[in-house]
Amino acid sequence: MTEPTIGQRTSRTEPRDAVPVRHPGRWVAIAVLAVLAAMLVNTVLTNENFRWDVVGEYLLSEPVLNGLKNTLLLTVLSMVIGIAGGIGLAVMRLSPNPVLSSVAALYIWVFRGTPLIAQLLFWNFLSALYPFVSLGVPFGPEFVVFDTNQLINQFAACLLGLGLNEAAYMSEIVRGGIQSVDHGQTEAAGALGMTRTQTLRRVVLPQAMRVIIPPTGNETISMLKTTSLVVVIGYFELLTSVQRIYSTNFQTIPLLIVAAAWYLALTSILSVGQVFVERRFGRGVASGPPGPSLFQMPSFLAQRSSEGTR
Repeated sequence: MTEPTIGQRTSRTEPRDAVPVRHPGRWVAIAVLAVLAAMLVNTVLTNENFRWDVVGEYLLSEPVLNGLKNTLLLTVLSMVIGIAGGIGLAVMRLSPNPVLSSVAALYIWVFRGTPLIAQLLFWNFLSALYPFVSLGVPFGPEFVVFDTNQLINQFAACLLGLGLNEAAYMSEIVRGGIQSVDHGQTEAAGALGMTRTQTLRRVVLPQAMRVIIPPTGNETISMLKTTSLVVVIGYFELLTSVQRIYSTNFQTIPLLIVAAAWYLALTSILSVGQVFVERRFGRGVASGPPGPSLFQMPSFLAQRSSEGTR
């Protein structure tokens, strides 16, 4: 009688029942978090001191919406100044010219090394140093003279403080994105006769955008909240508007909830937009499979459980 082969032996073996791995710690953590979440929801809904009626009254009020409009305007214009200035500073920082590189490094050192509130106050009170600003021949006659208080009002001081400070941070983001592009791309563009400007605009920056976009989105979301710092110079934006309201009706917490609700809504919208922009500039780049989202988590856990019991 012949001896069974290895394949025959394997096919005759009886299947074994796999015992799924137990994770009791996970279920304990879920139970604790569920209890804490229920307690939080209960205290938010039952505590009358939150004054949800006041929140609903002022959420869409005209002063709040006017402050919200100014907040959005500051965010957009400051990011435009920051991105444009950041690209220029990054190019200067990477320039082989030591003068340009040193000037850019000095700018970044000053604006990143001093508090933003101090910069806002400096621009707002610039007239204390220079009561008049003039245009003319250096060390010669002046053609046009401006009153500094009229030239740099509160809005201009906000834009200068926020935009110039953001340019220092954006320059490092852009510089990192440019340096992430393989140097061979620049050499190939140069071999084709392209100038440094053409190489940067047509070859380097399009590839660097994949690295630049995510932190730029974070900076935009951060700028939306950073605009609240202009309250130190009295500019009317979202937080300033709610402060003026609760200084008269003394409903501090409900009005702060109104401001927080608008900030949360706007940051959520910007976060969704950031995802789509990242997908647009990340096309063709290999990446790992995305993990389950919050809404896919129940089906994902059920699938994992069924796999463990097989």
